[in-house]
Amino acid sequence: MLPKGSVLLTSRAPIGNVAIAGRDMCTNQGFKSLISSEGSDGGYLYHCMRYFSQRLQALGNGATFKEVSKKTVEDFEIPLPPLEEQKRIASILDKADGIRRKRKQAIQLADEFLRSVFLDMFGDLLSKGWDWTTVEELADSAKDSMRTGPFGSDLKHSEFVDSGVAVLGIDNAVRNRFEWGKERFITIDKYEDLKRYTVRLGDVIITIMGTCGRCAVVPDDIPLAVNTKHLCCITLDKNKCLPEFLHSYFLMHPAANKYLGSRAKGAIMDGLNLGMIKELPIPVVPIALQIKYVGISKSVHKSLEKLNISRIDQSGLFNALSQKAFSEKL
Repeated sequence: MLPKGSVLLTSRAPIGNVAIAGRDMCTNQGFKSLISSEGSDGGYLYHCMRYFSQRLQALGNGATFKEVSKKTVEDFEIPLPPLEEQKRIASILDKADGIRRKRKQAIQLADEFLRSVFLDMFGDLLSKGWDWTTVEELADSAKDSMRTGPFGSDLKHSEFVDSGVAVLGIDNAVRNRFEWGKERFITIDKYEDLKRYTVRLGDVIITIMGTCGRCAVVPDDIPLAVNTKHLCCITLDKNKCLPEFLHSYFLMHPAANKYLGSRAKGAIMDGLNLGMIKELPIPVVPIALQIKYVGISKSVHKSLEKLNISRIDQSGLFNALSQKAFSEKL
């Protein structure tokens, strides 16, 4: 039986996750738990073990899965200043961590708000009386307005270079918003062979392999780029459908989720293909209503961007404070 305030430490994969018991409890063999003595503070031990978790992970042993033994944890050395100093450090880190958690909660609330707005405007499709169409019908009339990237020998890893024309992949959409991930480039000469895969401003990209079903809108400031075979790239007729609306419909709407969930199945891993996305049913929503939603969406995402920057700053501050605390410089 562990008393309230004990520090819980996961000792099997994943090793090093740390929490504080909010009540008296028992644990199984997947934990090595610390009960603070008269000379130690539970809050200090919690932050200390979080800070040194990677060092503890490196001590794991096992062929099938890694685990740290009770003796390994018992012998693990940590700095232990006087009790009052421990409490001071724990108080400072608690406050910094609290700010970081509030930023994270604010981001979650903003995401939930946007989903609520979208479903309120477009969720009850039966009562709207809108016609239905497919994504293919909403794509631009130009050739290759819906495309996946080059396959096989058309683009090899050995052809990537240090600079040139950018190549977009799964990592650019994996968090359901466009982000720059691993840098990949091809030469301008190679681009001439792959021009049909050019990514355009405002295109909607959808991951169809690996981490499948993630979606992002290509920003207006993107340089010249092509997409890989892991992405479906859609250039829309913006008089019919706005990219931000399709992005939200693809991720949030129950009709889209049901359709994609029933088809994105494979023998080895879930996967989508171009045909499935072309045939995705979608309501013909008045463009004025889409514009209204996109205005709200952009406002929310502007706030989210500020919150994300703030969260990064707070995480950096917390890490810097932790480093000072456990090197006796705080």
